[in-house]
Amino acid sequence: MLSVIKSIALQGLNGILVNIEVDISSGLPSWDIIGLPDVSVKESKERVRTAIKNLGINLLSRKYVINLSPANVKKIGSVFDLAMAIGILQASSEINEDLKLDDTIFIGELSLDGEVEGVNGVLPMCIEALKFGIKRVIVPKKNLVEASCVEGLKVIGVSSLKETMDYLNGKIEITQEKFDSKKIFGVNEKYNIDFSEVKGQKATKRALEIAVARKS
Repeated sequence: MLSVIKSIALQGLNGILVNIEVDISSGLPSWDIIGLPDVSVKESKERVRTAIKNLGINLLSRKYVINLSPANVKKIGSVFDLAMAIGILQASSEINEDLKLDDTIFIGELSLDGEVEGVNGVLPMCIEALKFGIKRVIVPKKNLVEASCVEGLKVIGVSSLKETMDYLNGKIEITQEKFDSKKIFGVNEKYNIDFSEVKGQKATKRALEIAVARKS
């Protein structure tokens, strides 16, 4: 069976929507990740396979092919772990095969015991996700606050692969937490130090003076 799960990659601050296509077929047992993955992405097959095993799920000895599309963009980091695991579980019928996830992206690294670890770059990923029409993003709980700062997205924080699986299968509910972005990014207009106390750093001070002058 073929399953397609979405995630997102960053090139600088620009997002690239990544389709993670998982195909499971008969043949010589193997795990292949294709689509220009770097070393950290190739290593994810061991994290994903072990995390699924530690859920108590015994995957059949089959040929597993995981394609990260578009294939001409280099995939870097461990942010695709959760998406790959969900793709394998759906292709293995452990997650509802009819579940539509076209407007959902998954971000997160997996530990061997199935915990979902925080990753870097979640805020710009969520900002970029809106440009692709994404409505929901499932992120590690450690990244929940920064992801929730992006208006227009339904943000779900998960702590484990098991929790994510149960949520998608409708066994549990996870409410979306709301955060006040003004409090998180509040501006303090009163400081205990004066600009004159900064010694040296002439170029930096000059840049700040120009920035303030333009703002005013």
